[in-house]
Amino acid sequence: MLIGVVADDMTGASDVALMLARGGLTTVQTIGVPQGDLPSAEAVVVALKSRTAPVEDAVAQSVAAARALRAAGAQRLLFKYCSTFDSTPQGNIGPVADALMDEVGADIALVCPAFPAAGRTIYQGYLFVNGEPLNESAMRDHPLTPMRDASLRRLMAAQSAHRVGLLALATIRKGAQAARTAIAALKQEGFRYAVADAIDDEDLRILAAAIYDQPLITGGSGIALGLPALLRKGAMHTASPFDLPPGKAAILAGSCSAMTRRQIAAAQAAGVPAFAIDPLALPGGEITAGTLAEFALAAPSPALIYSGSEPERVAKVQSVLGREAAGAMIEHLLADTARLLVERGVTRLVVAGGETSGAVVQGLGIRALSIGPEIDPGVPWMRVIDGPEAVRGLTITLKSGNFGAEDFFVKALAD
Repeated sequence: MLIGVVADDMTGASDVALMLARGGLTTVQTIGVPQGDLPSAEAVVVALKSRTAPVEDAVAQSVAAARALRAAGAQRLLFKYCSTFDSTPQGNIGPVADALMDEVGADIALVCPAFPAAGRTIYQGYLFVNGEPLNESAMRDHPLTPMRDASLRRLMAAQSAHRVGLLALATIRKGAQAARTAIAALKQEGFRYAVADAIDDEDLRILAAAIYDQPLITGGSGIALGLPALLRKGAMHTASPFDLPPGKAAILAGSCSAMTRRQIAAAQAAGVPAFAIDPLALPGGEITAGTLAEFALAAPSPALIYSGSEPERVAKVQSVLGREAAGAMIEHLLADTARLLVERGVTRLVVAGGETSGAVVQGLGIRALSIGPEIDPGVPWMRVIDGPEAVRGLTITLKSGNFGAEDFFVKALAD
């Protein structure tokens, strides 16, 4: 195993798995802290549901996953988190990164959530989303991890026990050796993290060349862009993309992100049958998984079931049901709906939202996935290769809320 990846949610795991597979590494994504032997592959991505878990749980899961990967022979680790650095001042990115540094004995690690293909760039240590500072983007109103600062140095320093420095774009543009020298200098000055600027893919390739041999790398999937060629140091192969199966398909969207809301609107405009979940109707049992499954199965074409709404509506729902309770209700409902749909013959599932994806994958008992064709940057189709008999062979995509073009749902379901 050339690299083992600890990913803090399901959609982020498939995102980085796609990057590694597209670069030529045999790649498998597994679900949850490994309990047995890991699959044989050049890259193994462990997908956790730890992004918004209590800090202690997130650290424990991440360290356990890292130990399993290293025991299976992983030569280096990548801690993969969201390209919008989704976290709070308490964590979980900083505490997990600190624990993983201790676990592998790293003395400095890169911090780089940049993913230019998805509009995430870093300049002078500030994170931008489609040209807007992070705190001025739609992430400002994220229901679980509202981001109110664009400075990655401040965000990381608030969560970590260690000093955070900057690896500036001007240095990176001088090449990998200059970046290596600058990282070494930061280490000598007592910094344990280096926030790295990156505004295009070539910056990410230079950074990969500067740090690929480090025991721990942290970042978004973009940092994996240049790793496969460096890790294999030879001719690469290209995995054969699988064909999408015939049969019924459905979309389950639990994300309230601005992009997912636009994707829902585009799907409805294209005539996709849609069912809007009212969370306030859930406690009384007015909407059940059976209700939603019947709607999707009776629809004349692939159907969309969604809960996303405007921030004001989300805030009202949270004030009535409680923030955590509202999210949990939606996640459990969509996971149960997914199970019913698969039991009744649905062969393709599109799932939108990191927390929703985690709930669906866990609800279906999926343990491992192979990586297939890309729908949009960072979002592949995947096939279940380990799990209960009923789900083996299921084709599924797990989309981060903010990823994909506006026509993503229509594109994903096109025959």
